[in-house]
Amino acid sequence: MKYTLKQMINRTGLFTTLIVGALLSNTQYTFAQAESPKEDDFFKIMKVPAPEGTILEVGGLCTLPNGTLAVTTRRGDIFMVENPTGQHPYFRKFASGLHEVLGAAWKDGALYVVQRGELTKLQDTNMDGKADVFETIYAWPLSGNYHEYSFGPKLAPDGSFFVTLNLGFPDDWWHPRSFVPYRGWALNIKEDGTVTPWAAGFRSPCGISMIDGELWYSDNQGDWVGSGSIMKIEKGAFMGHPSSLVWTSLPNSPLKLTPEQFFAKNNPRIEFDKDGRPFKPQDIVNEKFRTEFEVKKEIPELTLPTVWLPHGILGISNSEIVKIPEDAFGPFAGQLLVCDQGQSMVDRIFLEKVNGQYQGAAWAFRSGFQSGIVRLAWLPDGSLAAGETNRGWGSAGEATMGLQRLVWNNKVPFEMRAIRAMPDGFEIEFTKPVDKKVAEDIASYSVESYIYKYQAVYGSPPVNTEKCPIVGVKVSEDGLKARLIVNNLRRYYIHTITLDGMRDKENYFNLVHPTAYYTLNNIPEGQKLSMVGVSTLNSAKMVKTATTADGKKGALAKGAGAKALAMANAVPTYDEVKPLLLKNTCLSCHNANKRQVGPAYVDVAKKKYSVNELVQLIHNPKPEHWPDYSTPMPPMPQVPKDEARKIALWIKSLAK
Repeated sequence: MKYTLKQMINRTGLFTTLIVGALLSNTQYTFAQAESPKEDDFFKIMKVPAPEGTILEVGGLCTLPNGTLAVTTRRGDIFMVENPTGQHPYFRKFASGLHEVLGAAWKDGALYVVQRGELTKLQDTNMDGKADVFETIYAWPLSGNYHEYSFGPKLAPDGSFFVTLNLGFPDDWWHPRSFVPYRGWALNIKEDGTVTPWAAGFRSPCGISMIDGELWYSDNQGDWVGSGSIMKIEKGAFMGHPSSLVWTSLPNSPLKLTPEQFFAKNNPRIEFDKDGRPFKPQDIVNEKFRTEFEVKKEIPELTLPTVWLPHGILGISNSEIVKIPEDAFGPFAGQLLVCDQGQSMVDRIFLEKVNGQYQGAAWAFRSGFQSGIVRLAWLPDGSLAAGETNRGWGSAGEATMGLQRLVWNNKVPFEMRAIRAMPDGFEIEFTKPVDKKVAEDIASYSVESYIYKYQAVYGSPPVNTEKCPIVGVKVSEDGLKARLIVNNLRRYYIHTITLDGMRDKENYFNLVHPTAYYTLNNIPEGQKLSMVGVSTLNSAKMVKTATTADGKKGALAKGAGAKALAMANAVPTYDEVKPLLLKNTCLSCHNANKRQVGPAYVDVAKKKYSVNELVQLIHNPKPEHWPDYSTPMPPMPQVPKDEARKIALWIKSLAK
């Protein structure tokens, strides 16, 4: 006889069911369950077809008041796309011959764009559908370095513009530099060309955004940036990367922190050159790591991430941030979406203010786009335009470029809608009522926390990970909220909140995205939850007790040394090595079977390196071995040798 899992629970109770599942998993009993819906069942990705031969390496998107979508490209073209949500959109070339246009804004009947070296105003004065007046509002210096990208403009409430300027990347590109003013800065520019340096410390600030009149941005992992994140930009702030501090001595700088002061306060025992590069990168690895919140005690100007976006999980090249309008995407209206170039995906963020500061939770939202997403724009029908490119930096989506739309079909997914910090844990709000028997079981939840290093080497693995025991849960009467009492909350840490066991009441479906990442910059003050009405049931402990009651301690095996050696040389499976690849961010750039930012692991295996050679190449790559790849791999000395060896054993096994 077959029962659905929900029917079994209703007949026997949760505890009995879990015991049966644990003890009789190899019997003839089967528990049929309908497959839970996925992202595609709620949010469809649709292509915006462009005329054949159009090179649409999108750099900027801007929706005009009449619903036309302005599309700027890295090749210097600007298109006005009329009827962008229809089956037959019309592409009209508005301008061409510009230099790498990576953003656009509309103001008072004119289009403002950022080229590599200037903020430009374009007007169509004779109304023929093409720009005929090109006016330079302000031009900034260029050194000629290939990586001096410029982003924006974003329109401020007072009508002025904000732009952000990428650092230059020298030959050792994992230590970018500010060759000319104001690389690594955000600038405020008025219509008359008046410029005010606004904030410093940016690395690769592609994600400049204006949210409710406040300036935000996302940055990419690299030196001094342990992982991607979003941050609010205040005037005079230092966003974390020291290379741009070389210009704080200029008279109009709102920030007075100098490079010498930064390095003296941050890591006085390590020697850096004048550009902030450690003379001995291994010294950084050997040094006891410091976090950004620890350094902030010495450098109060340092801005901490508002919400971390864990590297390799919620992207590797985070880009534009947009706010969901009130009439779009159903239960998620008012929240933020962040696109990612490298993983061709969109993340979702719920923000709240605690003690006057923003913090919040992040989830994956929609993956599977055809190319790397760098720009987002809302369209009149409530769909979201995604502008894409992957030239020079690979992406999970294999197309080289494109324009797509994300369309909601008005069906509500079973998701965590929001997570709010509490004095003694978290409150989780759902989009649909939960099954209370499951939701009142502590085993349905898990919480742990970790942080990233703040260091001069490229990126950081998650460090200082600790479990956060859950001691109780209280589910609201309507089933839409679960209040967790959690021990070991740690301020400033990323708290990974996983609800693998959660089910909705109506269909007993899983959550579409069962894992959230909450950045706990502040723990709220106030009354802690009374234990009255709080469930302390933990079926996992009951199952463990039941299955180990008759167990006996085994004797130590003989030949432990030989067994340890055999284990050290045992070739792991992909499932066994995948956690190490994720932890050390390897999957951000590599895939087992296909080319991504870097070569596929099967192609690495074809080189017939020894295990020791592979370990050395993980710690100190040789980009000259891969001349067909434009993005060289940075040194990864922080990968522990035992983990590097396991990864190397697995890679070498692929040659067979």
